[in-house]
Amino acid sequence: MSSPKSLLIRQARLILPNGELMIGDVLTQGGQIVEVSSEIAATTPTQEIDAQGLTLLPGVIDPQVHFREPGLEHKEDLFTASCACAKGGVTSFLEMPNTRPLTTSQLALDDKLQRAANKCLVNYGFFIGATADNLTELLSARPTPGIKIFMGSMHGQLLIDQEDLLERIFAQGSRLIAVHAEDQERINQRRQEFAGIHDPAVHSQIQDHQAALNATQLALKLSKKYQRRLHILHMSTAQEAELLREDKPSWVTAEVTPQHLLLNTSAYQTIGTLAQMNPPLRSPHDNEVLWQALRDGVIDFIATDHAPHTLEEKGQTYPNTPSGMPGVETALPLMLTAAMDGK
Repeated sequence: MSSPKSLLIRQARLILPNGELMIGDVLTQGGQIVEVSSEIAATTPTQEIDAQGLTLLPGVIDPQVHFREPGLEHKEDLFTASCACAKGGVTSFLEMPNTRPLTTSQLALDDKLQRAANKCLVNYGFFIGATADNLTELLSARPTPGIKIFMGSMHGQLLIDQEDLLERIFAQGSRLIAVHAEDQERINQRRQEFAGIHDPAVHSQIQDHQAALNATQLALKLSKKYQRRLHILHMSTAQEAELLREDKPSWVTAEVTPQHLLLNTSAYQTIGTLAQMNPPLRSPHDNEVLWQALRDGVIDFIATDHAPHTLEEKGQTYPNTPSGMPGVETALPLMLTAAMDGK
């Protein structure tokens, strides 16, 4: 359906470019905003929407989601996922490669793009995943927003936890590299230390602050060595934020999730394994430091890391539960509530 030539949205709660909130009207003509004011008088035949009590803001780009098509459609498919995007105000998403099959080749990328063209209600892009032996595909596959590297919290082909393999990828090409920065060797050691404990809260101790910091330091070192564009996904710790505050080249960016801003380890007491995610939830102190880093521009933007599982899967006993938390349909309301509360 084409948009009306003139649309007037009245008395919405508006988030302005300077971050301030106001109650007012927005007039669009031909699909473009032409006026924002506390009150606008319609001078031509105009469709009007009463938005009193609702929040209006520009469409959001979510730069990290884990949708479940192909291969895991019992959890979600591209149609239902893009419906959740639209409902949550997300008009574009960038999706990660850990589907079945993995998005590690041009063939798999083409398949996803065709599926999305047939099903998605919003704009889309798909990362290509790095393996130990697909460097040629990483350099040539297109279109893609970049290369995804799982430095930890992964198994099988997508786990790249050896520095020599990481360096080979950083050294060749110019495409953006996005990293899940956790130190798999440390995680493996910590799993042995905490073996036999079924309290999901131990997840934050196994994949601890040091595991995150080790991997972020390594990714930053390689990025600086080759001046390679680097994006640090779902930053979760105060230590990582302070590292970037002290040393962040212009070609490096970072993101944070609403979960790591608004939830902390106390959530395990109330929602158990539903709070299990990678990287894990941290302390209230980490929440505060991440908020400040976001305000100061040390962290560049917010992503949801939307990664749904069924309630049956999440209801298993730790550590047999999968990590992940749905986000695209809930993240914006959470953020707006926090903003209204003065976070």
